[in-house]
Amino acid sequence: MTASRDTAGFIWELWSHRRRVSALPAALRPASLEQGFAAQCELPAITGQARAGWKIAATSTAGQAHIGVDGPLPGTLLAGRVSPSPARFSLEGNLMRVAEPEFAFRMARALPPRTAEYTQDEVLAAVGSLHPAIEIPDSRFEDFARVGAAQLVADSACASWFAWGAAAPESWRQTDLAQHPVPVAVNGAPVGVGRGSNVLGDPRIALTWLANALSRLGCGLGGGEIVTTGTCLAPVAIAPGDTVVADFGPLGRAEVSFPP
Repeated sequence: MTASRDTAGFIWELWSHRRRVSALPAALRPASLEQGFAAQCELPAITGQARAGWKIAATSTAGQAHIGVDGPLPGTLLAGRVSPSPARFSLEGNLMRVAEPEFAFRMARALPPRTAEYTQDEVLAAVGSLHPAIEIPDSRFEDFARVGAAQLVADSACASWFAWGAAAPESWRQTDLAQHPVPVAVNGAPVGVGRGSNVLGDPRIALTWLANALSRLGCGLGGGEIVTTGTCLAPVAIAPGDTVVADFGPLGRAEVSFPP
């Protein structure tokens, strides 16, 4: 626990001072995904911010190949970095400078760790609402594509800012989220159309993956927590002064702007 807390403290120092390293110091470097996750779980205590929920990184094969991992990665969303849409976030010190439109779920009840895997039906029955969302990721590594899964997980899977829109109508439960289009515009100009199928085939599959990943890690999903399931469109380049809108049609919209 001491090693995990020391790693989390070092990462938060980098984060809060907008500094980066090529890799964590050897004494603080997790040797496995489980060790990386243990460090990540210390971040709420280190930062004094509650965990608002979770993000899932690398939910597409292209995303996994880009950062050299063989599957998705869980990350913690800190309460102080989550805002309702429309949101306004600073890009000062942000290395990645991309926006990611995402399907997010808010849990109505907890899914605690257990031996048996959760089915998709069980996971969806625990969901309270679906929300359109935009994530603004960042990394505390100079080259996040090369540090490996353990360090990425310790760094909360490139978490930074997160904005979520109002709850979608309950008809989302009958909607084919895999085929649902999400047009995205920057400063009013279309930049692409995302789809739920880009998120492990379906955002509901991604949510189920996270529930079971957290169960195996001995953590579990908490009631009231947000889960944002990964970008449904190739990350969109952004700059100070931009406004990004992700239009989920009848499911709502999310908007983020960045001061010049």
